[in-house]
Amino acid sequence: MGYLFAVIATVIWGGNFFIARAFNNDIPPVGLAFWRWAIAVITLAPFAARSTIADWKLVKKNFRYLVVSALSGITVVNTLIYIAGHTTQTINLSLIAAASPIFVVLMSRLFYGEPISLTRAAGIAVVLLGVVLLLARGSLERLLSISFTIGDLYMLLAAIIFAGYTMLVKRKPAAMQMKTFAFCTFSLGWFFLTPFYLLESSIDRPVVFTPAIVLALLYIGILASVVALLAWNQAIILIGPSRAALIYYLIPVFSGIAAWFLLGESIGWIHLFSMLLIVCGILIANRTGVAKSRIGIKGRFPKE
Repeated sequence: MGYLFAVIATVIWGGNFFIARAFNNDIPPVGLAFWRWAIAVITLAPFAARSTIADWKLVKKNFRYLVVSALSGITVVNTLIYIAGHTTQTINLSLIAAASPIFVVLMSRLFYGEPISLTRAAGIAVVLLGVVLLLARGSLERLLSISFTIGDLYMLLAAIIFAGYTMLVKRKPAAMQMKTFAFCTFSLGWFFLTPFYLLESSIDRPVVFTPAIVLALLYIGILASVVALLAWNQAIILIGPSRAALIYYLIPVFSGIAAWFLLGESIGWIHLFSMLLIVCGILIANRTGVAKSRIGIKGRFPKE
């Protein structure tokens, strides 16, 4: 079930990247993040109010933890991605984003003592090969022609911070309901974005709401924020951060399928071969974990 939650999150996030690229020139980066989380908070509030009240003592006791989680996973990560999208190429964003699961695996080893077996390392190598082939479209010339800008540093920082956020979710107090955790981090993250949005609106421009922009904001606010992040957090709880992170590599696959279905972009043999490599690499990397999970989850994750 944990893998299913991770897949649901990556399917939705694939659409999120698609929309973010499509409206890159229409919505300022902080404004996009601000309204995304505003919609998420409003959407989640009716469902999380009761659980938040019930968990209020836990919220106060773990307030610093919630603040750090909100700053990293809500305020900073997505804003950095949107800012990076204004100064670098899409292929750069995708390649650097592919590093985030590697940071998760390394952090899992560092903080939780989770071993990095040869099987997992081989699976990650196969996945990375598939991602590079997919984004370079099989062209070495295209890959070598990539130039780097300040936006790439923003994206690299976002990838590292997202990995850190994934580690933080694993440390969520067991007694705190997931809806409470999500609502508190969404609300705090939105609150921290407010002064930066007001500053951006005065210096650059506020968000101009057109029907297309409203639909895009509803998608990333409800599906990419509430549904996807709840699914992702639940996946981390069930299967651990490093296994959930490997499913993250499916995002370029789902993005490519969305572009083919919605924009009519062609899919060639290199795309299909790359997607096959990514899927096979994920299966290889998770092979040991799946086999051991039959013995029992408690026996598999003693340190997590």
